[in-house]
Amino acid sequence: MSTFVQTASPSGRLRRRVGGMYALLTAFNVGAWIWTYIAFAGDPLLLSTGVLAWGFGLRHAVDADHIAAIDNVTRKLMQDGQRPVCVGFFFALGHSAVVLLVAAGVAVAAVALQNRVEAWRDVGGIISTSISATFLFLIAAMNIFILRGVWRAFNKVRRGLPYNNDDLDILLNNRGFLARLFRPMFRLVSHPLWMLPLGFLFGLGFDTATEVSLLALSASQAAHGVSIGVVLVFPALFAAGMTLVDTTDGILMLGAYEWAFVRPIRKLYYNLTITLVSVVVAMLIGGIETLGMFQNKYALTGGFWDVIGELNENFNNLGFVIIGVFILSWLVSFVIYRAKGYDELGVAESAS
Repeated sequence: MSTFVQTASPSGRLRRRVGGMYALLTAFNVGAWIWTYIAFAGDPLLLSTGVLAWGFGLRHAVDADHIAAIDNVTRKLMQDGQRPVCVGFFFALGHSAVVLLVAAGVAVAAVALQNRVEAWRDVGGIISTSISATFLFLIAAMNIFILRGVWRAFNKVRRGLPYNNDDLDILLNNRGFLARLFRPMFRLVSHPLWMLPLGFLFGLGFDTATEVSLLALSASQAAHGVSIGVVLVFPALFAAGMTLVDTTDGILMLGAYEWAFVRPIRKLYYNLTITLVSVVVAMLIGGIETLGMFQNKYALTGGFWDVIGELNENFNNLGFVIIGVFILSWLVSFVIYRAKGYDELGVAESAS
């Protein structure tokens, strides 16, 4: 009996910590939406634009650098004997601080230049869309390379062949430019709280500036005159969505590496799924942005182009698209995993 208590107790504490973390995330997200509803006085257009901001947070959380940073630190802390559940949470908070500061600066600049913005709107729209789509496609291309490697390792397991776990870790560590740049700092992280300043450093990357530009554009279009009080709602929703996914990512990685001692297939399948989701979302949003830019520039019409034009004119609808892709991807992934019986596959790791 005493052995059972000693074994079950750590698991019970871990479940309570995970439950407490999701209670905090729920309060954060609900609080952000309550603030949004009050600030926008229930305006349906502004509320739907808020969904876009929240969706951007969800999307940004599956960027290669986010996945790599959380993956590296979670694995490092587990090797140190810890069972961290808030690695992604602190990383997202630090990252969101940059979004909040830049969004506030954008709001101040927008108010100061309100009478001069009109002449630059078309040019600015093309520039911001081009930069955003380019980065999204680069993220997708990077993750396609990673996806190919993970898929090869996964197929080895399905055929009953051994795979080298160290080779997989090296492959996963190559995700994201900033993750490779700051990789030496991962070794200095001895507690999840240190992910806060690390997330802030990651937030200084240009891709985050692209997200802020899109949020600022949505805010100015919806509000017809930006005020700081209104604009700050959008980074708050962005942060709420990003912390939800980044925290979940860290907890799932914790579970994947815990399971890997018994079922290494789970680690492979998890990384396969999260990388595929990143590719699909980045290609989808980048493609819609690029096609919308061409549709607008050349006044293209027809069934397909009308849908693209509608998505870009009512850009807040993309928030619903992002959320739908997330939910559908994970549901399909779970069903396939269970239906194929992958959990029963034996995994032999090569000695080399």
